[in-house]
Amino acid sequence: MRLFAVIAAVVVAGGSLWYFSRGNTEPISPYRFVMLEQGDIEAVVASTGALDAVTTVQVGTQVSGIIASIYVDFNDRVTQGQVIARIDTTLLWSAVRDAESNLERNQAQLRQAERELERLEPLYAQQFVTEVDYAQAQYDLDIARATTRSAEISLDRARQNLSYATIIAPISGTVIERNVDVGQTVAASFSAPQLFLIADDLSRMEILASVDESDIGQIREGQVARFTVQAYLDETFTGTVRQVRLQSTVEENVVNYTVVVDVENPDGLLLPGMTATVDFLIETATNVLKVPNAALRFRATPRMFETIRAKREAEAPSEGPGRGVEGAQQNTGSRQAGSWSGGGNGGPGAGGSGFGGSNFTMLWYLDGNGELMVAPAQIGITDGQMTEVTTAQLQPGTEIIAGVTQQEENGSNNPFQNQERRWRPGGF
Repeated sequence: MRLFAVIAAVVVAGGSLWYFSRGNTEPISPYRFVMLEQGDIEAVVASTGALDAVTTVQVGTQVSGIIASIYVDFNDRVTQGQVIARIDTTLLWSAVRDAESNLERNQAQLRQAERELERLEPLYAQQFVTEVDYAQAQYDLDIARATTRSAEISLDRARQNLSYATIIAPISGTVIERNVDVGQTVAASFSAPQLFLIADDLSRMEILASVDESDIGQIREGQVARFTVQAYLDETFTGTVRQVRLQSTVEENVVNYTVVVDVENPDGLLLPGMTATVDFLIETATNVLKVPNAALRFRATPRMFETIRAKREAEAPSEGPGRGVEGAQQNTGSRQAGSWSGGGNGGPGAGGSGFGGSNFTMLWYLDGNGELMVAPAQIGITDGQMTEVTTAQLQPGTEIIAGVTQQEENGSNNPFQNQERRWRPGGF
């Protein structure tokens, strides 16, 4: 029994050794590849903003009092001039009656002053009364007339305040806020309290998007903008830039500008207050070659330069040393390894022209025989993940080297590591 167990263990160990030894004989590529593709690419500026109605009106009150009735609620449609609430009018009616009584008293005083002047006029003409008495009668009449006009104005004011107790809709639209309830007291002292918020037309809305100052120069009126909202992640909406506001805002030492985007909302899917993730379409390119940005950030190793140099010397030994691909790659390598500074379109370099402002790069790849090759390429626009490249040597489907999977003997191949001390071959 013990002998059988020993034999089984030996068989298992031998099988495992054979399996792993067979696996180790399979070749492992020293490079990490990305695919050169052909298709469309768009350069965009990304931003966020909030949806809102194009026109909203805050409905308040000019008189104080207790809310007696409310006739509308959230989401109700209202028309211009429709009664939407009433304030208790007890005190307001008292003010009207008091103004009417005051007017009647002043009118009586006016009539008395007129009769007194009529009585004194013939007496003054016959010199039975003094000039002082006659002048006093004229003065009393003028005062009575002025007091009567003031009482009439007070009555008009009291009646107007009574009319303010009836709250009407100033525009046709939808009630999106109601801030009071029946029985609540509102005080119109220094500012009118807001009772309702009415949106004009929710079939047309706007986005107030905040754009960084480094990108605002690429935004123009009439540009197309795409956006999504969290409520409908699978659906993309479109809009048009209507205005780039000059007023800036500073948040955490970052200067932003507000861009107004007009949005059509015929189905009513979009609601006020939704957060929109907006992409402003800056530039498009159709049916072009594009490569992942990792290939542009890649820096070739000294061994790769040596391989290309040796191959070039073998193909043209009489040409003598020259700049070749190595010099070009060295000139652009440091820029490619640099940080990705935003050029507004979300891609490398200013204006999507490349890393560090350069529009030239080198793409490394393996040919059909598995030999290392390099091709110059001009960089175009980028969408942040893929970048347009123009090259005559490569076709769609070519695997482009984006990294190395094995360490060289002389150090790390990290493309972001300072490599000034690395040995670099001369030109070829």
